[in-house]
Amino acid sequence: MKYALIAGNGRFPILALEEAGKLGHEVVAIGIREEAPPEIESLASRCYWISLGQLSRLIEILKSEGVSEVVMAGQVKHAQIFSSIRPDWRLLKLLTSLRQKNTDALIGGVAKVLEDEGIRLVDSTFLLKPLLAGEGVLSRRKPEDDEEADLAYGRRVGNALADFDIGQSVAVAERACVAVEAMEGTDAMLRRAAGLVNGRPLRLVKVSRRRKHLLFDVPVAGPATIAVMRETGTTALSVDAGRTLLLDRDEMITAADAAGITLIGCPPEE
Repeated sequence: MKYALIAGNGRFPILALEEAGKLGHEVVAIGIREEAPPEIESLASRCYWISLGQLSRLIEILKSEGVSEVVMAGQVKHAQIFSSIRPDWRLLKLLTSLRQKNTDALIGGVAKVLEDEGIRLVDSTFLLKPLLAGEGVLSRRKPEDDEEADLAYGRRVGNALADFDIGQSVAVAERACVAVEAMEGTDAMLRRAAGLVNGRPLRLVKVSRRRKHLLFDVPVAGPATIAVMRETGTTALSVDAGRTLLLDRDEMITAADAAGITLIGCPPEE
């Protein structure tokens, strides 16, 4: 099967391309020049580079390659989308038609434009199902009572905020929401939260309720997440089971165990 992969930053597009190769899929990579890692060139059948905003060029590449199914893999920083984008005529037309200027609306609009051209967005995790978080305690250490209480509270806060498209993560300490992820990303949010709690332990919650699909912007955690948690005194992480990618899972869990961090996969809220 032939697919195209639109690559953002991080390990997600690399892992997806590696897995596609193992499965014998032909994958054309389209790297976002401002975001994607250069390694995608050696892993894809062919590789093209475009800048944010080049929607017409994206469609031109897909049609020239005869691709009708596309995967989005990897993040594009929210701040990058809204500060650095230089839209071509097609994207400018789309932007002027949007009622809301947020990431959901923008990428949803792009998906509709692609659909009108006979190109379908495919579940971005379909090549990486084994990397989706399982349910239950994933680390060696189980959560203590105060951690369980903080994580439960954080999940209520995160799911309540989910419809507003302002990020996927919240930081909690002693049943108080210390910080909510916005355009800065999870790592920056944790560092900001650490400066507000005077050494009290933080808990991190990542949720996915705001979308029923996994076409884009899938919650992701990995060894780098654990490193920042360790740096900021964050002792516990809750993710949505079956809807969060754990990149380099074994390395991540080993790092969590070494740091005494507890990692839990919880049933996602419907």
